[in-house]
Amino acid sequence: MAFKNIDSDRSGASSFVSGKIYRYLAHDHARIDAALQRSTSSPGTIEPAAYAEFRAGLLRHIGMEEKILLPAARVARGGEPLPIASKLRLDHGALTALLVPTPTPAIVAAIRAILEHHNPLEENPGGVYEQCERLAGAEADEIVRRMKAAPAVKMLPHVDTAFVMDAARRALKRAGYNLAL
Repeated sequence: MAFKNIDSDRSGASSFVSGKIYRYLAHDHARIDAALQRSTSSPGTIEPAAYAEFRAGLLRHIGMEEKILLPAARVARGGEPLPIASKLRLDHGALTALLVPTPTPAIVAAIRAILEHHNPLEENPGGVYEQCERLAGAEADEIVRRMKAAPAVKMLPHVDTAFVMDAARRALKRAGYNLAL
């Protein structure tokens, strides 16, 4: 993967890159968020089909980042991961753990709290998607092709045990979140 030179304006500040990788993943964020919004559109209830769409979409999205995007960035950096990669992985682990049990209002609130912090790390100017866009250069088309070809994640039934809830709490704590479940 070739390294792309960073663009800058006349002041020397880097300009925001919103290319193919950024657009594909930001659009996926919006699609996933819309499913989450639909799943909770009726107060006090979680609509199962919309939540299942959200759950499947988020797991696939995390898989694309973990299996395609972050490894491509690491290769482009000569084997060195992006500095933020470890934080993203902790967030991904917490989100994944929260998708195991049957959703409750507290679980959905925790997911939303993480995503409100996590998505800007990826989407904002200077964020992960922009960094990956710059690193990818001419390889951006291939990375997007691979992400589009990423398979759906096999969905298993929810598991509602004390062990699962304890694991979710530990994942939240490791990721730096103090959220009640």
